[in-house]
Amino acid sequence: MKVKVIKEAGFDEALLGLSLSYNSEPSKRVLDKLAWKGGGESKALESICVWIDLAAPRYFHQQVDTYRVGITKQSESTMHTLMRGELTNEDFEGGIQETILAWINQAICNNDFDWAKRHLPESFLQRRVICTNYKTLQNMCMQRKSHRLPEWQLFISSLQEQLAHPYYVVRPE
Repeated sequence: MKVKVIKEAGFDEALLGLSLSYNSEPSKRVLDKLAWKGGGESKALESICVWIDLAAPRYFHQQVDTYRVGITKQSESTMHTLMRGELTNEDFEGGIQETILAWINQAICNNDFDWAKRHLPESFLQRRVICTNYKTLQNMCMQRKSHRLPEWQLFISSLQEQLAHPYYVVRPE
């Protein structure tokens, strides 16, 4: 799995918007106080946009798909890309059995899209660009920080390493 933050925007604008509530100059200190209060108190985080290039197994994307508010996704469609060439173990999280890989590749070689698509393992790595915001990411990280899928730990630690302001997304311990 690969997680790459490709762009962030709106931090200064979020501070400006937050300052309007207090009729004051934009201040990071105010956002520091409100970021973890939740509800409407942390709404400035919705104005900080993030684009993430995520190559993850389909079973992980299914869990990300449960977050529907404040997130849009564009994916590498299996409909358009699956039949472009034979797959390798590197196309799957943790690899797959050689027999299964051979069956899928045989279907690809025979141009049998229906069979290849129906039997594609959930560990198939699919690439998506996700557009979201700090508040949605904060919610995801809070809800999934103790999740049993190790991909969530990788996702969260990758955000912590790459975001310009990780304090507002990953709660400090």
